Amino acid sequence: MTNSAMGPVILGGNVFGWTVEREAAFHIFDAFVDYGGLTIDTADVYPAWAAGREGGESEQLIGDWLAARGQRTRVKIATKVAKWQRQPGLSTANIQAAIEGSLRRLRTDYIDLYYAHEDDPSVPQEEYLRAFDQLVREGKVRALGASNFSAPRLSSALRLSRENGLAAFEFSQDPWSLVERGIETTLLPTLKKEGITELPYYSLASGFLSGKYRPGNVVDSARARGASVYLDEPRNVSLLALLDEIADAHDVALAAVSLSWLRAQPMVGSPIASARTLDHLRPFFESANLELSADELRRLSEVSNRAPVGFEIPLG
Repeated sequence: MTNSAMGPVILGGNVFGWTVEREAAFHIFDAFVDYGGLTIDTADVYPAWAAGREGGESEQLIGDWLAARGQRTRVKIATKVAKWQRQPGLSTANIQAAIEGSLRRLRTDYIDLYYAHEDDPSVPQEEYLRAFDQLVREGKVRALGASNFSAPRLSSALRLSRENGLAAFEFSQDPWSLVERGIETTLLPTLKKEGITELPYYSLASGFLSGKYRPGNVVDSARARGASVYLDEPRNVSLLALLDEIADAHDVALAAVSLSWLRAQPMVGSPIASARTLDHLRPFFESANLELSADELRRLSEVSNRAPVGFEIPLG
C-alpha cells in the first residue's frame, strides 16, 4: 500500500455511532468518496467512551455503508485492536478474536491496514508480532501499523520483525498537529530512521484548528471542552490569527491551512480528520491542493513551537 493510494486525507471514524448516526454517516461517506477520498480509519473500540454505546458501532456503520453502496474495492479500511475493554490487549488469542469481530462488523474478508491501537507490555512483543504476521499470511490483513507506541518499543518491534522474518509495522498513527507537536522530539527521529510513514490523528485538535473555537464563543459540540482548553494558551490565540491571515491569502478554510502544514512535515503521509457534517469535508480536500510557501510554513511552525498541552482525549 503506497501513501498516495490512501488519498489526500483519511476520514476518521471516531465520530460515527457517537455524534454522527446512520443516515448522516452514509451521506458523509458518500460525499467523502465523491470528493476523491480513499481511506476510512476506525477501531473496534469506537465509540465505547460515549454514554449508551458499547464499542463496535463505528465499524458496524462503515460495514453497512460498504455493503449498501458496493464500495469495498474502492475504499480502504483501517481499524485497530487493543483498547476495547471487551477485547483488551495484544495477546494472540485476543488478536485472533478481535480481527474476526472487526471483519464481521465491517462486512469484509480483509482489512487494508490493521493497527495495534496501543502497546501491550504484558505480552511478549514477539508473540503479538507473530499473531499479526499470521493475519497477513492468511490474507485477512494487507498492512500493519502501530499506534501510540513509544520510540523504543516501536524500534524493538521492527527489529524483532526483521530478525524473525515477520510482517512488520509500516505505519504509525499518533497525535500530531499545530497545537500538539510532542511527536517531533519523541517519535519522529525513529520514524525517519526506520522509514515508517506517519498517519497523524487529532490533526485538527477536536476542531480547534478549524477556527470555530474563539475567545468568547460558545460551541455546542461533544468535543468543545477539550478543544476550548487551547484558548488558555496565548500562543494558540496568536496561531489562530496567523491561520486567519494565511487562509484569507489563499481563499481557503482554516482547516485546509492546518492540514496542509501537517502534510508538509517529515514522514507524514495522509492526515486523519473527522467530519460530523458535509460542510466539514470541503476543507479536507482544499488542503490537498494548497501548497503553503516556505515562509508560511516557517511562521506557522514558529508561532506553534512549544510543549503540547497534553490533556487526555479518548479519540486516538
